[in-house]
Amino acid sequence: MALMRSVLLAASQNKWLRENAVNYPFVRRSVSRFMPGEGLDAAMEAARGLEQKKIASVFTNLGENVKDRAEALQVTNHYIEALKRVHDAGLHAEISVKLTQLGLDLSPDFCFENLDKIIAEEKKDAIVWVDMEASPYVDATLDIYKRALAKYPNVGICLQAYLYRTRKDVEALLPLRPSIRLVKGAYREPPKIAYPKKQDVDENYFSLAQTMMAEQKAGRCIRAAFGTHDVKLIRRLAEHATQRGFPKNNFEVQMLYGIQREAQERLAREGYRSGVLVAYGTYWYPWFVRRLAERPANLWFMARNLFAS
Repeated sequence: MALMRSVLLAASQNKWLRENAVNYPFVRRSVSRFMPGEGLDAAMEAARGLEQKKIASVFTNLGENVKDRAEALQVTNHYIEALKRVHDAGLHAEISVKLTQLGLDLSPDFCFENLDKIIAEEKKDAIVWVDMEASPYVDATLDIYKRALAKYPNVGICLQAYLYRTRKDVEALLPLRPSIRLVKGAYREPPKIAYPKKQDVDENYFSLAQTMMAEQKAGRCIRAAFGTHDVKLIRRLAEHATQRGFPKNNFEVQMLYGIQREAQERLAREGYRSGVLVAYGTYWYPWFVRRLAERPANLWFMARNLFAS
């Protein structure tokens, strides 16, 4: 599984595959499991269906490493329009943005200006989530997040449990009263900066999650969200939350659209805070392959679509 994950992560960064794989029907059929469509209309329709099951949505318009200012501004305006439509429709949906899609590679100040415009359009009781990208972007992402958090309390950050540095990052953020979404991590990172073994990642995740729950209860972490499809880990976290008197409606799990749907619905039925990341857009290839790398068992689904073509 470790070898397969490495192969998939390498494939996610391959330019030729990114430009050509999207043209194969079996690939497009496979990705449809993980995203409802390429446009915002499809995302909103999916959110309506999820809301009927008491599951919240987090929208993300796929894309990264924008090198053109006009394109970064276009993405910014898209998110502003998306928020307007979400508010007009009365949906319980938030958004999650990648800073390299807002121009981080061009200029941190330009990127912050775009993020600032987006957060200013969000309601005060909802979070604008900032995604974490590959390790070279961690420091720049945290710097911009801290600038945003100093101005807006309703902005959250994604942190990755497979990085050794993440505990220190959590500790550094807590005096600022952040909102944190914890994930395992989905990029190809060297063992000198990231845990190479799944077991170690899982244990670090659980330890970080314990800290986040305790700090949320103490009021130093505004919102703690756990982004994982690992049902055993979720059960372990839920048991810990119960033992520590953590209210069910404060225990939040965020999963991806189309993965572990039964678990998403069960959490909502049992009174936990269940959310789904609804991705859409045309730049889906690297995102899709990283999803396969997170759980290589999903490859059988892709293979079935290949043989069905």
